[in-house]
Amino acid sequence: MARLATYLSFVRFSHSVFALPFALTGALLAWHDGMFSWWQVLWIIVCMVSARSAAMGFNRLVDARLDALNPRTSMRELPRGAMSTTEATAFVVASSSVFVYGAAQLSTLCLVLSPVALVIVFWYSLAKRYTPYTQLFLGLAMAVAPVGGWIAAGGRQGLEPWLLGVAIGLWVAGFDILYACQDVEFDRTHGLRSIPTRFGVGTAIRLSRLMHVATVVAMTALWRVANLPPLYLAGVAMVAGLLAYEQSLVSERDLSQVKKAFDVNGYVGILYFTVTALSLFLG
Repeated sequence: MARLATYLSFVRFSHSVFALPFALTGALLAWHDGMFSWWQVLWIIVCMVSARSAAMGFNRLVDARLDALNPRTSMRELPRGAMSTTEATAFVVASSSVFVYGAAQLSTLCLVLSPVALVIVFWYSLAKRYTPYTQLFLGLAMAVAPVGGWIAAGGRQGLEPWLLGVAIGLWVAGFDILYACQDVEFDRTHGLRSIPTRFGVGTAIRLSRLMHVATVVAMTALWRVANLPPLYLAGVAMVAGLLAYEQSLVSERDLSQVKKAFDVNGYVGILYFTVTALSLFLG
């Protein structure tokens, strides 16, 4: 059990709540005009958890040296020796293999697209070495979730998954900007790039707030496109409230509550999925 706990901590398994609800929401929107299948639900969950685990494991591997130098991350599993590089590599390979296998169970199209999805989610871990727009690449990696859920559930044409993908991408990029503000000095010292290092903490926070406003706008646009009932808008209003609260915890002069602000996001996906599911069911 202790070893299992180490692996779960290694990939921050609890953070699966960020992407998984939106993959399932994308699938729900596709099932709205199609046929629901518990088999698809099972394999969507397998694919989302394995892809995220592979991406997080890859991130820990490529950042192990930097994590050891950063006081905030020096106690992660690889820097403190709780897990070896060989174990971590095997974990990433195994998780990637499970993802590809799960995609194959969903459809041939999902199988063909699975390597593309892995490249997108792996690239985020390398992006900060080459571009200051790292957080936008994390947003792109997460935006894949609802589009993937839509395709996995048999959806084809439609604006719904793309609007939801835009919303999720902006939401994630917005909160990752806040999270990156903690490491501005460390990143600048070690030649790492991010939106806060490029534009400064104050401007970065303002960009984060604009992204979260745009998130709410994209979610509201989905209401019109998908012809959802008014209950859905109540859910969007609650999401807006959570994002406003998250933003209120962080300022240029006080970054002490960044971790608390980050944790608020764990409720966003669950709330949004629940209200959207109820809206589709009642509608």
